[in-house]
Amino acid sequence: MQNKLAIAILNWNGKSWLEKFLPKVVRFSQHSDIYIIDNFSTDDSVSFLQHHFPSVKIIMNDKNYGFAGGYNQGLKEIKSEYYCLLNSDVEVTENWIDPVLELFAKDPYIAAVQPKILSFNNKSYFEFAGAGGGLIDNLGYPYCRGRIFDDLEEDKGQYDDETEIFWASGCSLFIKSKDFWEQKGFDERFFAHQEEIDLCWRLINSGKKIFYTGKSSVYHVGGGTLNKQNPQKTYLNIRNNLSMMLKNLPFPDLIWILFLRLCLDGIAGVYFGFKNGFSHIWAVVRAHFGFYAQCSGTLKRRQSYQIKRYYKTKWLIFKHFLPIK
Repeated sequence: MQNKLAIAILNWNGKSWLEKFLPKVVRFSQHSDIYIIDNFSTDDSVSFLQHHFPSVKIIMNDKNYGFAGGYNQGLKEIKSEYYCLLNSDVEVTENWIDPVLELFAKDPYIAAVQPKILSFNNKSYFEFAGAGGGLIDNLGYPYCRGRIFDDLEEDKGQYDDETEIFWASGCSLFIKSKDFWEQKGFDERFFAHQEEIDLCWRLINSGKKIFYTGKSSVYHVGGGTLNKQNPQKTYLNIRNNLSMMLKNLPFPDLIWILFLRLCLDGIAGVYFGFKNGFSHIWAVVRAHFGFYAQCSGTLKRRQSYQIKRYYKTKWLIFKHFLPIK
């Protein structure tokens, strides 16, 4: 009999992560199917899996499609009511699955759920990618409960709740397969970074809900493919964020937010340059040209109906990029 949940781990040259973290996934996911989607690795990941984890199913992609395309390709081969998209550098915990499935059962409009994401390297603190659930500010900058830009909170039980959020982190994303495919999966043009936010925004615009549960916890290493200081990550985050807003924001918010963001990204480029070097200033410039190059395709992908469901919170950009307390 087919299990309700399929855990899908995207792998690219990640043998060391699989060796470290896959045993606990197998141990604590006994009533789920486990798949490794291999994104055309050049190390010996596949032979390692075949030898040490014969119960784990392997799907082979014919090239490296990135995060977005890699999952889109691999998930086509998986039949299950729910998917869990799990990064290879995530340590799961006992009973990490049941609270999520129970939450799905409470409300048929819930399309995606994220567990509490803590730092593997400092387990009493939240982790950068997801933390206590993803939100978005007035200008379209994503942040999390428990993490705003580089500021991380200590976990003191303040986010042990179950609540609606704006986006669920792709490092541990539970999603109904039906809802994933109704949205045609991830936007493969993103390649990596913020594709899960774009997907969640499209789900919200279609009347679905995104939820967080603090009853389930995982520990994430983070930066396994691109660390935070890599200029390519800066490039992808800015380009994809602008494309995401053009695709999903309603008028007239789209006009003034995009205009202001294009100006503020210049300030961000100077900030990144002082902090991380000239390569990050150039990454911001490249990101804008990459966004312009994608505009035609992005406009074609705009939903026919954009509802005002982005979160009106604080102007976080001024606190973190300008000397204002």
